[in-house]
Amino acid sequence: MRIALALIAALALLTPNHALAIEKLVTVGGEATVAVAPDAAVIRIGVTSLGKTAREASDTNAKQINAVFAAVKAGGVDERDIQTSRLSLQPQYDANKAGPARLTGFQVTNQLTVKIRDIGALPNILDHAIAAGANEMSGIEFVVSQQSRLLDQARAEAMADAHRKAELYAQAAGAKLGKALQITDETASPPRPVMALRAGAVPVAPGEQTLRVAVTVSYELVNEVPAAR
Repeated sequence: MRIALALIAALALLTPNHALAIEKLVTVGGEATVAVAPDAAVIRIGVTSLGKTAREASDTNAKQINAVFAAVKAGGVDERDIQTSRLSLQPQYDANKAGPARLTGFQVTNQLTVKIRDIGALPNILDHAIAAGANEMSGIEFVVSQQSRLLDQARAEAMADAHRKAELYAQAAGAKLGKALQITDETASPPRPVMALRAGAVPVAPGEQTLRVAVTVSYELVNEVPAAR
């Protein structure tokens, strides 16, 4: 019983000091941005073919998509950067006739996802793909290949921004800034701009992307030591 009372008394003495220590904080936000032009692109391009039978539609589509594949490779795209992303076979019906719908043929769609690492070659590759028979394009996505490195640069700048603000608050409060006790990264994944694209809509302009980093940092505040007289 005496030990329990002694522990309670000790905690009662420590709690005010502990609460005071927790209150000696300054929490600030820091941010930084990096503007950069995309240097790569991802396009989705394909061929839709019709035929009276499934075999006829498939054979026609295979010839056309192979021609598009060859045109993209001839434009300087490595085979590892070309991937089939969609392949579908759908029956087609004539719904305008009276009575039950009549099967009129089949439609085959084959789509390729292509990564173009040299963005300067994009208009030429699109022109050649269209000329080779590509009749379906679902969009283009511009990419910053060194995004991680650029975000790391922005993170360092965001921390410096937070430290600068904290220093100002500490000086205004008559205290010294201590070490950082907590850091929270508030950065959201940067959006990748996607631009709708139709056959013949070249050239394209990638523009510029802005990468933003935001952090919240809690610093310890240390009391100023009075100067010796």
